[in-house]
Amino acid sequence: MLAMKPDCERCGTDLPASAPGAFICSFECTFCAECADELDERCPNCRGELVDRPTRAKAATPPAAA
Repeated sequence: MLAMKPDCERCGTDLPASAPGAFICSFECTFCAECADELDERCPNCRGELVDRPTRAKAATPPAAA
């Protein structure tokens, strides 16, 4: 399950898990859309690609293990 960090690591903008507009790398470093654009969609920590983070329903619970 994604960590869904609550704010941008660069500027501190709030990024609720239920709202669009967050970008993550494969290590779940999290940035707002403005910072991701300024970083040319590259994570400054690992140089990985920043992609749209999926949103999570407000009342979501993890699925039961199969």
